[in-house]
Amino acid sequence: MQRPFQRPVIGITSYVEPASFTVWRDMPVALLPYMYVEQVVRAGGQPVLLPPAGDPVAALRGLDALILAGGGDVDPARYGEPPHERTGYLRQARDESEFALLAAALDRGLPYLGICRGLQVLNVALGGTLHQHLPDVVGHEGHAPAPGRFGHLPVTPLPGTRLAKILGEQPVTVPHAHHQAVDRLAPGLTVTAVAEDGTVEAVELDTEGFALAVQWHPEAGEDHLVIEALVRAC
Repeated sequence: MQRPFQRPVIGITSYVEPASFTVWRDMPVALLPYMYVEQVVRAGGQPVLLPPAGDPVAALRGLDALILAGGGDVDPARYGEPPHERTGYLRQARDESEFALLAAALDRGLPYLGICRGLQVLNVALGGTLHQHLPDVVGHEGHAPAPGRFGHLPVTPLPGTRLAKILGEQPVTVPHAHHQAVDRLAPGLTVTAVAEDGTVEAVELDTEGFALAVQWHPEAGEDHLVIEALVRAC
């Protein structure tokens, strides 16, 4: 059946949070930073927002690719740990929705891009664990310098990986806003980029299809290559 859009349809997961806008105050809203939408459109895709409600897996039938966006922390109970005192913004409905979406997307071979939280969901879903507060590990807060502010640190793609084919093998400075990161890498994943302090900054699934996740925020940067690569994979 012919679709109404000629552009590849890219589903992007979204938040449900209290927000204030126009005349409304502290109303529950399904929302997403508009940078995601702009970057997908710029890359030639048609963005569709996926709130954590109803049966989001059913929406995969109409999608050409899936982006799991950034957001609050994954519930550490999913990887068998009690919450750190700095772990926060846990949203059970979002966890349930995104873990189900990811499993279905991978099963169908749908092109997948995880961004920040989207990398963490991928690692946990496949059996990995997370550092719950990265400054405890690396000794600095450069990956998340302040609420609502990006840090800018270089990451180095590893030779021979899908990410290196997209970005090259030289260090590239990218916007960061994460206080968690991969601890134990899940089976089936390969590390594809690291920060100078050793933090895992990108992974890919050992598969022929496009299944890539980055810990930084490509939607907020000037380098559009990662999201363009996802759209091309469609």
